[in-house]
Amino acid sequence: MFTSSDLKFLSERGSKIETVTQQIQMLREGVPPINIERAATCGDGIECYQTVDDLIEKWDRYIENGGSALKFVPASGAATRMFKELYELLNGHIAYSDNKEVKRFFEHIEDFAFYQDLSVYTDAISISDDNYFVKVVNRLLEKNGLQYGTLPKGLLKFHKYKDSSRTSFEEHLVEGALYAKRTDGKVKLHFTVSPDHLEKFRKLEHSEIKSYEKAFGCKFEIEYSVQKPSTDTIAIGMDGEPFRNPNGTLLFRPGGHGALIDNLNDISGPVIFIKNIDNVVPDKLKEPTITYKKALAGRLIGIVKNIHSALNLLDKKGERGLKDAIDLAVSSNATLLPSGFEAHTPAQQMAIMYKWLNRPIRVCGMVKNTGEPGGGPFWVKSSDGSISLQVVESSQVDLSDSHTAQIFNSATHFNPVDLVCYVNDYKDNKFDLKNFVDNTSVFISEKTSGGKKLKALELPGLWNGAMANWITVFIEVPLETFNPVKSVNDLLRPQHQ
Repeated sequence: MFTSSDLKFLSERGSKIETVTQQIQMLREGVPPINIERAATCGDGIECYQTVDDLIEKWDRYIENGGSALKFVPASGAATRMFKELYELLNGHIAYSDNKEVKRFFEHIEDFAFYQDLSVYTDAISISDDNYFVKVVNRLLEKNGLQYGTLPKGLLKFHKYKDSSRTSFEEHLVEGALYAKRTDGKVKLHFTVSPDHLEKFRKLEHSEIKSYEKAFGCKFEIEYSVQKPSTDTIAIGMDGEPFRNPNGTLLFRPGGHGALIDNLNDISGPVIFIKNIDNVVPDKLKEPTITYKKALAGRLIGIVKNIHSALNLLDKKGERGLKDAIDLAVSSNATLLPSGFEAHTPAQQMAIMYKWLNRPIRVCGMVKNTGEPGGGPFWVKSSDGSISLQVVESSQVDLSDSHTAQIFNSATHFNPVDLVCYVNDYKDNKFDLKNFVDNTSVFISEKTSGGKKLKALELPGLWNGAMANWITVFIEVPLETFNPVKSVNDLLRPQHQ
């Protein structure tokens, strides 16, 4: 299947032959769908609180006692899809009067945070010009203007303030200062970016960072990383053979956001907040976000305390501490004991406890389902018969099966990508997060290259299969904490004005 040139090519790009061979096998044979048992709901997999004051107090105490946290923001994707309708106008596929979203954009153009920057390029364009609308869009998206069509969302201006405006990158700095500032005043953030945009992020950081440090009395420590080429996945043709570029080399494609588990694995914790780049609001609406970020983190700290105490008790007392360790673990309300646990000998139970409890932990916010596309919280049955809580996307299940579709469509909550994680073990050593990935939880899609069809492999999603074997807790968070920007006109919503 592979020539000597292929093997040299794979070696140079850091791809393991065993991994590539496994990927080809999955592309050829397909991937079995996930077996969802039932949707997670309030009281059955989702914790729903009337008040979160106690959880917030736990987080504040953790910080006051010298605890640290880092905010991890996937920010590499280009914003091209935000401007879908505007591109259709620019490319002559629609007229201004044909599309209500395009009309809405121009009717409210002065309400966008980027309007002042855009006007520098458009002031000379007359409204009476036959091509006025096309020219304005050109200045917004193309190289002779703001170039928003090629920039990532993190570099776009999202919100207007009295005397300034902010990009989503800057809004994340503010968020970090409000819930992740250490007692020494440091706020640590990590952004995953594309290589093409790294210097632009650094330029924005250097130009604005001092004003935010002064405003929030902190010192930012900002890191960046790019998706590793070694996490790209091989593609195959419709004949099942490896797909090749015109020059004969093997075609690899980015493995999707699941590849970011490698980036997450490279940074220090122990507490890591994860949130998408476009889910931010202006200051006047930040209170629910800050409240529930602290609540999620407080719940996490409580779980960590119980589980680590249980494991330390086993280290100290051995089988004599088994009952108390089990009680501690169960009292965390974070994980179920494996099926048939009671039937094992004490020595076997000890071994099971170490394996079952000494894992990374994530607490995930879940909002009530309002019809947004994407994943949700479910109870999932594994091939070994065990049941666990997982975030499941529609692409991971067989919706042609009526029973499965009924379960999937019964979900009461939606995944807004709002996580707080603990990535150190009970001895404070960093976990190797790649040891907790479900490598079979992939998605196969059909793409084209050079006009030819191919099959591509998406790696287990960062908050799906890449964290499948973590200890997982779901908590209901208010809908006000979920304000993504998928289309440019989403910035006209009250939540972004």
